[in-house]
Amino acid sequence: MWSAQDTSPAAIEAALRELVAERHHENEGYVAARALNLVTIVDAQFSGEIANRLRRVGRYHASRTVVCSVEPGRTKIDARATVASQANPRPGEFALMRETVVVSVGERHVPHLARIVDPLIVPDLTTVAWSPHGHRRAVDSLVRPGDSSRPVAQTVMLDSVGEPDPHDALERVCALAASCEVVDLAWLRVTPWRERLAAHFDPPDRRAELRTLSKISVRHGSASLISGLLLAGWLCDRLGWRPEHLTRHDDLLRGRARGRRGEVELRLEPVGRLTVPGLAGVEIRSDLGTLIALERGEGGLTARRVER
Repeated sequence: MWSAQDTSPAAIEAALRELVAERHHENEGYVAARALNLVTIVDAQFSGEIANRLRRVGRYHASRTVVCSVEPGRTKIDARATVASQANPRPGEFALMRETVVVSVGERHVPHLARIVDPLIVPDLTTVAWSPHGHRRAVDSLVRPGDSSRPVAQTVMLDSVGEPDPHDALERVCALAASCEVVDLAWLRVTPWRERLAAHFDPPDRRAELRTLSKISVRHGSASLISGLLLAGWLCDRLGWRPEHLTRHDDLLRGRARGRRGEVELRLEPVGRLTVPGLAGVEIRSDLGTLIALERGEGGLTARRVER
């Protein structure tokens, strides 16, 4: 382990190189992992929580993780670096080393975070930026540097469910998508629902039913409206529907989408009993009286089809 106060990015990078060389000198079986850089921007007061989440990643841990811990009022840069492996290789064996560096910065450093992070990442690897506590200026610095230098991060991971305003969250995703790849955990949570719905209508004898759909009802967690909006938007896009403005009735959102054969009713309803973010259930009805329902269960999604 290495640590220093009032340090610089160049000194941190040199220390990382020395740590890797020392471990390899101890045992030639230690090999530095070279697959992915992860840059995490966190509030200093919650850095322990994020560290625990990263530990649970296990063997899927990034090759090099740079944690930028933002502390109000800080004016100097402190850092500590570690190089670790989950195995002790015997002769003829190999074990991957993964590097972690925690850089303590102040709010004054946030708009120019790219200058600090760029020397610390492994060149020629994909770099993912993750900022669970906001810090949009820091993320923008990594993917859209103000000068002519190349972007530090090529991918941004975020969770739109954590944003208080779904409209603002979607605008943020669209803005980032113009500069980099975006991985939205809210969208990934909807993936099993999309796959099951697509598989249900995949058989040729059921595809004609898509033209008869008349009502879509989505139930979502109380804080996961964005998940319901993403699923409804996906259905509209794939089926060629033109959604209209949604109106709020208490906690319920209702609206319509115009399809080739008429209007389709859209309904998004919150439920309060979900223990995880995301969706609780989806119901699709047709003019023929057919009901297709998906429900969240203990072992995954359960499907139900009722024909009149």
